[in-house]
Amino acid sequence: MSPAPAPAGAVTRGGPAGRRELTYAVLLCLAGAGLALWAATRTWAVELSARPAPLPPVRDTSTGAALVPWLPALAVVALAGGGAVLATRGRLRQVLGGLLALLGLAVAAGGVQGLVAGFDGEVSRQWPALCLVGGLLTAGGGLLTGWRGGRWPAMGARYERPARPGQVTTRPGGPAAPQPAGPIEGRGTTQAWDALDRGEDPTVS
Repeated sequence: MSPAPAPAGAVTRGGPAGRRELTYAVLLCLAGAGLALWAATRTWAVELSARPAPLPPVRDTSTGAALVPWLPALAVVALAGGGAVLATRGRLRQVLGGLLALLGLAVAAGGVQGLVAGFDGEVSRQWPALCLVGGLLTAGGGLLTGWRGGRWPAMGARYERPARPGQVTTRPGGPAAPQPAGPIEGRGTTQAWDALDRGEDPTVS
């Protein structure tokens, strides 16, 4: 009787498609949060206060962080969360994606507030607009992570050290299988590196 086929999620988990989706999601979150954080530090409003002649007017500038104080804080949290996507896996990664989606929408709401609010003085609308774009990018990366993140590979999964000779390993859906011990038959380059990873001497026959 032939063995049962592997689940579809197991195939996608380590495949190039999963790694590509992971890269896109992380880049969306980091780029969006970084853009919003940078735009929040720009001057959103300039107010001129008149003084008696011949004194020039006083120029008061206000950044987005001063006008919407919670906006840069959320952008920083989203920036950290985008990096944390790489260090998580499975259900935890999907939960993190949902949180990033909410953070991105909150950042976008801060950009909308900057676009519609009646701040004093001359207002520059391009910076709130960039916050809106950054928030939407972050939300998109979070939604992608929440939807597909459970199937993506974990950071460093391709470089896990194989078990040592004689060490018992557990295979999904099967009994424990000991790793073969002793010298490696064959002198191929790949076999030699595998032997070194197991702590064996590939030159010993």
